[in-house]
Amino acid sequence: MNQIASKNQVENLPGWVPDAARTYISHTRTGCSIRKLAQGHGCHASTVLRQVRRIESRRDDPLVDEALSGLEALVPGRAAGAGAENQPFENKHFEGEKRMSEQQQHKTRTQAPDEETLEREGRRILRRLCEPGACLAVARDMEKAVVVREGADGRATRTAVVDRPVAQAMALKDWIACDKPGRISRYAITGAGRAALKRLLADSEAARAGFAEAPARFADQHGMFGEREIAQPGGQHPRRVRYNFAESPVAAMARRKDKTGKPFLSPDLVAAAERLREDFELAQMGPRVAQNWDRFLTGGERGGFAGDSGIGDGPSGARDRVNRALAELGPGLGDVALRVCCFLEGLEAAEKRMGWSARSGKVVLRIALQRLKRHYDGLGSSGLIG
Repeated sequence: MNQIASKNQVENLPGWVPDAARTYISHTRTGCSIRKLAQGHGCHASTVLRQVRRIESRRDDPLVDEALSGLEALVPGRAAGAGAENQPFENKHFEGEKRMSEQQQHKTRTQAPDEETLEREGRRILRRLCEPGACLAVARDMEKAVVVREGADGRATRTAVVDRPVAQAMALKDWIACDKPGRISRYAITGAGRAALKRLLADSEAARAGFAEAPARFADQHGMFGEREIAQPGGQHPRRVRYNFAESPVAAMARRKDKTGKPFLSPDLVAAAERLREDFELAQMGPRVAQNWDRFLTGGERGGFAGDSGIGDGPSGARDRVNRALAELGPGLGDVALRVCCFLEGLEAAEKRMGWSARSGKVVLRIALQRLKRHYDGLGSSGLIG
């Protein structure tokens, strides 16, 4: 009876929680013994014990510890006076620490991500972490985590922001791992995270294709590629562009040198491009967004957007920021910034689509980024986590 009750309690956890973490919480929180857990899973008791010890050892990771503490708060504790056989695994690492307050437990219940949110944010954040020099930075008392990428000059550029509960779930699923703990811990993508990203992208591709089987690109299994739909002016059918999200066109252009030996794009211009791309990706989290981006292409109307019909102001605010930035750039400059910085379209492809001469796109792009930087300087620089 106790085994059935503890199983039902753990089933209330979100569906993304790994089986090993469910077993750990069943043992430590509900007091279910190792032997009973092994009987329920149809395995040897030593297998369950190894799972429990492995999860316990991962609690040195700040995000994993926070995720487990929040999930344990969702499961009722074991009844007082439980027998010795139901005593949970000894948690030596956390002896003497206080339990979460009721306010913290309520906050955890309301902020635990669901599977859809985790998959959507996982595609966005893991793509950013695949970029060279990228890591996820998490401060102790901040509600957000940020993805920063270190450039050749040592300067860090913020490329994405994610809610802390989502980062906790990603760490618990072993998509990211802490390589530099401290007051600001740094996380890098793992092999499991790269595999999860490929699966999430494949599922998204299959969902767009309906019941048709997604094509298998055996020659590209070593790369990390994705696809975007670019709206075309005049009501034409959207065009699909394939890109490598581990190497954006702006990052590749930033490595090039001019005649004097200096970088063709300065770090300030790269930061402006990344800020536009971040707002663009956040704006797409709202409903029915993609159909409106053709307003910014050459010859289109550069108007505002409709409201979000009751959802949060995050996508709406990002959409307004993209709207103002592209309106500031105007036709031509706004088009190349949208295609290269947001759609990740190559410069050669953008030149052909817009009818420009060869090798003129990089000059126009630099002018667009200079004006974009001036626009952002007038708005003020946001903090590391904003």
